[in-house]
Amino acid sequence: MIGSLRLRLFFVLLGATGAVWLAAVTWIYASSQRELEHVLDTRLQEAARMVVSLVGSMQGQVPETLPSMAAPSSPANYERQLSCQVWSVQGRMIARSGGAPEQKLSDQASGFSERQIDGEAWRVYAAEDPEKGFRVLVGDRLGLRDRLVTDLIKGLMWPALLIAPLLGLLIWISVGRGLRPLQTIASDLGRRDADDMSPVDASRTPSEVKPLTQALNTLFDKVALARRHEREITAFAAHELRSPLTALKTQAQVALAANDPAVSRAALQQILLAVDRATRLVRQLLTLARLDAHAEIDDRARIAMRPLIEEVVRATPRADGIAVTIDDELADVVWNGNRECLELALRNLHENAVQYMPAGGEARWRIGETPGSIVVEDTGPGVAADELDKIGQRFFRGRNKSVVGSGLGLAIASLAVERSGAELRLGNRTDRSGFRAEIRLRSDR
Repeated sequence: MIGSLRLRLFFVLLGATGAVWLAAVTWIYASSQRELEHVLDTRLQEAARMVVSLVGSMQGQVPETLPSMAAPSSPANYERQLSCQVWSVQGRMIARSGGAPEQKLSDQASGFSERQIDGEAWRVYAAEDPEKGFRVLVGDRLGLRDRLVTDLIKGLMWPALLIAPLLGLLIWISVGRGLRPLQTIASDLGRRDADDMSPVDASRTPSEVKPLTQALNTLFDKVALARRHEREITAFAAHELRSPLTALKTQAQVALAANDPAVSRAALQQILLAVDRATRLVRQLLTLARLDAHAEIDDRARIAMRPLIEEVVRATPRADGIAVTIDDELADVVWNGNRECLELALRNLHENAVQYMPAGGEARWRIGETPGSIVVEDTGPGVAADELDKIGQRFFRGRNKSVVGSGLGLAIASLAVERSGAELRLGNRTDRSGFRAEIRLRSDR
């Protein structure tokens, strides 16, 4: 496996160029051989017809012997390629060219034929003059034809082999120039500080590199958003923890300085409230961080809703005089999802319901109007109309906030429900004052 993209592209381009070159040579070889055979066959015909014309121009019948004939020759390396014989129609050799075999080149009266003579393959053309009573045979060796084509291909290959190193160098340089935008991006990223999340400039990058720069810019946006979100959580957490910690110190000083047991007891009760608020805030922050760390929850199981709601209700403290009702119809609802996420959502929704109601209020769990949905509603003051679109945002508490609230409960419930593939809908009740939360689940009844 080649680790360098430049080397990989170099070998791919070099291999592709070599394959194209080889295909071109093969095509040239085949087409040259075909054209050469046609040209040489035409030359055989012309040579035979020329000899027939010369011999036929003699007065009277053709003599029994003719002077020595010199066959048309090719220049340089292919001299004496053609061989010529003149035979009478009765089968007597009248004449032959120098280098022509004594054996008859062909038994055909006319036309092309091929024949083996002394271990060599010959291509022969025969032409006949019936009136004069002779036949002319002109042939050449097929081995010489193959040699012609081979010499032609060699003539093409030698320059190609000499040019190959130069071609490889040009490919290497071209690949390097083509990858320069990637090197520019890498250099730009290498010079950045850890806090620099500015987008990569893609105005001059090729279209093939733009998907990479767009993906990097999208990643930078997500990282910047996550870091901003972490800073906001840290700032909000510091702000929210400051109040209970200050209250702890103040009430502890009051308890130490008070001589009246009633004052000391009241101060200690306020300390307990501050500790409860700080504990709840820390627990919610840890829960929120755990949910943020897992984009998808795959651990799913069939969960009976009523027992889980009863467990959440028992584990959630509430003020005296607040009633909680769980409809019997919930016993038939079973949800296929992640138990931990569902328990987080139910606990935070229930805490939100019971802590905003005065004494004598009621929180009720029931089946919603949509099949498989669950609703929890309370008889508290509800949410102001101008704040409904902000409900569920992190650290938003609104005007009707409680003493121990931190503005994270509904945010945690919303995120937990989303991780489970369900949907959370929040709003005021329409039949009376109070708040309503609905979880739309996938259920089997």
